Amino acid sequence: MNAKPCLKRPSILLGCLVGTLVSWCSTAQSQFPVTSGQVMRSLHQFDSTSQASQWQIVNDGVMGGRSTSGATITQAGTLQFSGNISLANNGGFASVRSRPTGAFLGLNSGDTIVMRVKGDGRKYTFNLYTPDRRTAFSYQMDFQTSSGQWQEIRLPINNFVAHSFGRAIQAMRLNPSQVQAIGILLGDKRPGAFQITIDSINVQ
Repeated sequence: MNAKPCLKRPSILLGCLVGTLVSWCSTAQSQFPVTSGQVMRSLHQFDSTSQASQWQIVNDGVMGGRSTSGATITQAGTLQFSGNISLANNGGFASVRSRPTGAFLGLNSGDTIVMRVKGDGRKYTFNLYTPDRRTAFSYQMDFQTSSGQWQEIRLPINNFVAHSFGRAIQAMRLNPSQVQAIGILLGDKRPGAFQITIDSINVQ
């Protein structure tokens, strides 16, 4: 009995194996597509100083406090958020948030916010904003920075908790598809200067 063509020569055998592997991979890819959560995409770009207008400052001054802060897009292509926390008049927080445009950000359950930041050793809060009419309302998750060091911060969407006036609302659950703005807040009740630099804000 004659041998099958694929077995006559090593080079032909190798070609057959490669062809079989490519065919199997194509079939597997169609049956098990890569989910959107595995693809990194940018939520905000910092490649132009004009993009500073896309962000707004909200400090404790809305409640009579005296904390101050500002946000700038640097020539290095980063967002720099800095200021001074004051506890006067029951204050103690400062924040920067993106201005809602009316469009949703396309987040999904299972996604992860991925940031590259350089902080000052303080604990910050990442906020997700939905079109909710409650005052001082957002979904929050804290993250710790290391002073003067670049870090990758990963914040799973499913771990965010609803807050209003700093108090958790455990009964409420985030619908990621409704998120239309994001922000970073410092509210650790520690007076003094602060600074955090954000190189990128992505979702995976």
